[in-house]
This record gives sequence, structure tokens and C-alpha cells, in this order.
Amino acid sequence: MPAAGRGIRLGPGAPKALRALSGTPMLVHAVRAMARSRAVSLVVVVAPPDGADEVRRLLDEHTGPAETSTDIVVVPGGETRQDSVRLGLAALPDDVDSVLVHDAARPLVPVETVDAVAAAVREGAPAVVPALPVSDTVKEVQVRGNGEAEPVTGTPERSRLRAVQTPQGFELKVLAAAHAQVVREGDGATDDAGMVERLGVEVVVVPGHDEAFKVTRPLDLVLAEAVLARRRATDGF
Repeated sequence: MPAAGRGIRLGPGAPKALRALSGTPMLVHAVRAMARSRAVSLVVVVAPPDGADEVRRLLDEHTGPAETSTDIVVVPGGETRQDSVRLGLAALPDDVDSVLVHDAARPLVPVETVDAVAAAVREGAPAVVPALPVSDTVKEVQVRGNGEAEPVTGTPERSRLRAVQTPQGFELKVLAAAHAQVVREGDGATDDAGMVERLGVEVVVVPGHDEAFKVTRPLDLVLAEAVLARRRATDGF
């Protein structure tokens, strides 16, 4: 679980994963979401490079019955998400053969989605991503900076597009090979499945979930609070 990002689009303050959601850091919500799945026996949290001790204390303070049956390890991350995932993979025990990579910024992913991704990997898919159909028409453009108008260069067929979420699931040997062979460029890869695709390995899609959205902007925090309020009212969660 890469959780080392600063989350600048949420504004100044703590790293994104440590922002509070209903009084509890998003990272804790995300760890709990993964720990609810019987398919998950270990969660490796990749903390900010200088914040591993703080993250460990935070998780210890919020550990409850749902998490005590799942081992939680915290390791320092790197400069980019790609570096952090690689460091997380290095912390896995030798007997692990499949892995889920989940963004801490998706704190409300339902356990059904986690289970579906894990099941697809166990059934033989080397790489699996949860995704939703795209509801908006998407345009390809010629990128220009400074707020300039950008010419449209194409309109992909919407029925063929999917908005990808996490957790993404992999055979460990496949993901490890991708991180060993795909050289980091600029800020690094932000999608592990994309790195695997570059190796020529097939990636398959399973249904995602509306509540697995990424908390990136202030409005996303408002939506996340609303989802938690609904869960408390209807599920006692």
C-alpha cells in the first residue's frame, strides 16, 4: 500500500494518506478495508521516507479486532510511487506468490472488490485491475501549458474505455519483473498494470465499485464523508 505521496491537490498540511476522514486517517480506513478480506494475510504500508515511525504509531493506535488477524508491516518509501511500490515488494516474505497493490488514497474500497481481484489472480490471471465504464466522453488533445486552449486530436470510443481503480492484483513474479525492467522516467509510473503491459503480459479487468474512488481533491473528501455517514446509518459500519 503506497502511502508516501504528499497529495498537494488536497492543499497544504499532512501527507494525503494521513488526512482525517471522519476523525480517522485515510490510511487507517484503507488498511481496514484490505484487512477485511480473507484473501489478505499481510499489509505492507509504504510510508513517507521520513515518516515510517509516525505511521507505525498511528496504525498501532487504531488497530482493532479486524486488523489483529492481519499482519501489518511499515517500511519507508521512495521519491516516487514507482520507487515506493518497489520497496514494498522487497519487504514481502519469500513465500508470497501473489500481491495486491492498493492506493491509500482509495480508503473506502468495498471488500467485495478486493476479493474479486484476489480471486481472479488465484484463478490464473497474471495481472488484474478493477475498473468502471467511463460515463463521460473523453477527448485526446494536444497538450499545452499555462491554461491555453488545447486542440482536440481524437475522440476514443467510450464503450471501450474503463476507469481503473485499485487494488490491482498480480502474480508477484510478474510485477517484480516489471519493476526490475521498466526504467523510471520523470516522476515514475503511476499505474502498476501499465508497467506490466509494457512487458507484453495480458492485464484483465474485473468490475470496480463506485465507492473505490480516489480522494484527491477537497470535494472528494466531502463525498467520502457522505459515504461513511451512509454506511454508519445503514450498515452500522
